[in-house]
Amino acid sequence: MKVMLCWRFTDGASYVAGVEEFLSTGAPDPDGLTTIGRWHAPGSKYGFHLVEGDPLLIAEQCGNWNALCDIETTPVLDDEEAATALRKSTAN
Repeated sequence: MKVMLCWRFTDGASYVAGVEEFLSTGAPDPDGLTTIGRWHAPGSKYGFHLVEGDPLLIAEQCGNWNALCDIETTPVLDDEEAATALRKSTAN
């Protein structure tokens, strides 16, 4: 399962702590979870982290950061996956 994690630091203190945590650890994924990509919105306190893996590992990753930032999770499909689903749904 692929999930887009949209993270946002809610205040300056959590942002500073989050930056320090990210720079010191590299924000590793739990074993078994794969980062597909990370994007940061320059000059803001939010960004995006696309991961793939078991939903329990995604929940663990969110739990590792929830003390510092709010995280919205959205399951996502790439074009090929979406096309496969759409073909099946329109075949009826």
